[in-house]
Amino acid sequence: MDILGTIRKWSAGLAETAISLAALAIALQILMGSANVPFLGSTDVIGNVSGILDTLGSQGLIGLVALWVLYSIWKSRK
Repeated sequence: MDILGTIRKWSAGLAETAISLAALAIALQILMGSANVPFLGSTDVIGNVSGILDTLGSQGLIGLVALWVLYSIWKSRK
């Protein structure tokens, strides 16, 4: 029984699903032209993503390092 392998597969699947759903939500919000996308309620997905990127950008070098670490983790799983 490879418990860590199973957990790694589940977490990779969940992360991939979450990113796919976020991309779908962004596309729907762009197509609908408002923050009220059906099934999402009043969640402003583009505003939330912009806020995260602004926070990373305002931190200067720390934000760039954090972004690089996240990208490296994402890239190494393939």
